[in-house]
Amino acid sequence: MNKPIQITLKAAEQIRSLLNDAPEGTQGLRLGVKTTGCSGNKYEIEYISIDDKLLNDEKFEQNGAAIYIPKLYSWMLFGMTVDYITDELGNSRFDFQNPNETSRCGCGESFQIDGELPTKI
Repeated sequence: MNKPIQITLKAAEQIRSLLNDAPEGTQGLRLGVKTTGCSGNKYEIEYISIDDKLLNDEKFEQNGAAIYIPKLYSWMLFGMTVDYITDELGNSRFDFQNPNETSRCGCGESFQIDGELPTKI
């Protein structure tokens, strides 16, 4: 059985902060996968508008924050930990530790998972 998505305390704080400052009519954040980069895929977080249907999304809640993942990508993301880090230069970003990744590009922006990425949600 697949493990759910884990959301660290720091990631939960950032998710709540983003939602507090989100455009009016935002109902949450969606974590998806976009085909791009030298390794083929990139994590993408976007606002979900009040008009977006969530029937094809799974909701993961932890530490007082929730994130939605399209069911189409869940096979790629189950078992992942979503964190929020600040590097030694002071740059902050979400960090994704995904045990399903089979490779990552040198710059760390894109990744590969064996299997075919669906083309439609």
